[in-house]
Amino acid sequence: MDKYREWPLGIPPKELQRKELDEVRELGYDWKDARDVITMFEEKVAKFAGSKYACAVDSCTNGIFLSLKHHEHFYGHEQGFRRKVTIPSRTWVSVPMAIKHAGFDVVFSNQRWKGVYDLEPFNITDGAGRWTENMYSGIRNSLHIISFQIKKRIHIGKGGMILTNDKKSYEWLKLASNSGRHLDTSYREDNFDMIGWNMYMTPEDAARGIIIMDSTPTVNKDSHGYEQYTELSEQGIFDG
Repeated sequence: MDKYREWPLGIPPKELQRKELDEVRELGYDWKDARDVITMFEEKVAKFAGSKYACAVDSCTNGIFLSLKHHEHFYGHEQGFRRKVTIPSRTWVSVPMAIKHAGFDVVFSNQRWKGVYDLEPFNITDGAGRWTENMYSGIRNSLHIISFQIKKRIHIGKGGMILTNDKKSYEWLKLASNSGRHLDTSYREDNFDMIGWNMYMTPEDAARGIIIMDSTPTVNKDSHGYEQYTELSEQGIFDG
């Protein structure tokens, strides 16, 4: 095999590319720009969950991080804004890490949860263990983060989505997760006004999500709860 190979425009040949975009088109979905597939997946999930908007990100953990930065941006100037976040002591280890990375302190509770739990006192929900139709219905403006990790119902491998009913929140989250880029503007013409993060979902992962959604039951039991997790309050790394 040649150690060096020229690829026109830097694009690998078709046989080395991921196939999900072609597969989703074969199912009857149509798109011009690959990023349109991300929008289609967002709209599909929002309709399924019962929310007005859904912002695709590269993991549930980063969805939690961005949701906390969102609250800091919109409410951090208010008197009494708290920087302590209370979560169950038995959860996935990346959750308290995301809280710390976002600049908040972690407080553990002994809550026994199934499917979802809140990041108190904020209206942020870690919904990684729940995937069922209308799971967001009846919720007003909270940020509800879901997971597409390999063990979840929609097992993309890695990915997440933030559900919300608030348009301003959705727009901020899209900017924040795409390095502050305005996706309706070409890169050369963009005027950046936000220090964002590189946490977007790829079109290929979004296409895989659409394909799996079309073959997954719409009503499902919660996939996990506190029983599956170790006691994080005993881990000294989160002290202080």
